[in-house]
Amino acid sequence: MTRLSTFPGAEAAAARAAVEIAREVRRARDERGVAHLALSGGSTPARTYELLAGELDDWNGVEVWFADERCVGPEDEQSNYRLAAETLLRPAGVDPAHVHRMEGEMGPVQGAQRYETALRERVPPDDENSSDLPVLDLIVLGIGPDGHIASLFPGAPTLGAGSRAICLAVHDSPKPPPERITLSLAVLGAARRCLLLATGAGKAGAIAAALAEPSRHVPASLLERRRLTVIVDDAASPAPVQK
Repeated sequence: MTRLSTFPGAEAAAARAAVEIAREVRRARDERGVAHLALSGGSTPARTYELLAGELDDWNGVEVWFADERCVGPEDEQSNYRLAAETLLRPAGVDPAHVHRMEGEMGPVQGAQRYETALRERVPPDDENSSDLPVLDLIVLGIGPDGHIASLFPGAPTLGAGSRAICLAVHDSPKPPPERITLSLAVLGAARRCLLLATGAGKAGAIAAALAEPSRHVPASLLERRRLTVIVDDAASPAPVQK
């Protein structure tokens, strides 16, 4: 069942998200000896990452992945890796050997292929599930006003990639740049937990649609609800907040 939590402002929502991420990382390490954490880009998660850098003291045993990436170099201002590096990875002193970035500069096809290989090699499937998909412990996601998550956009062919797809090339993103790499909907659904974070009035409609009936017009609505945590501020809340 979806866990929805609403907080008085963006700072409180970011702080709660940082606590949730740290808790899931600790749980994964305690249960399996390693935590596989996937990050997203965007302005909303950035503050959460800054707080997370101080929330989790020990990053040993944490493998950092990405939910999507633009096809740009790692130092480009549009790079999701660069955002994560500046707000979390470098301040927290995360070992670069345990950070697995999507190589957007290789282009969407080759970059997606290389990332799929890395995921298969380092992230095991769930022994209790017949699927051979790599199972990430937690995927942090933002959401666009159109309801997109990662680089899975409304009505895009990538939404129908199938239950065995892992990493996908995107050639026609409606948001620039058009070429991207993204985890598949199947991998998002296989994760032990997804955390969807949204702040600001511009995201309220998207959150409401994400929690409504599943639709390919709202990719966020296709997430596995039983393993989904949604954290929003009052402005992004799908229901009026009682004052």
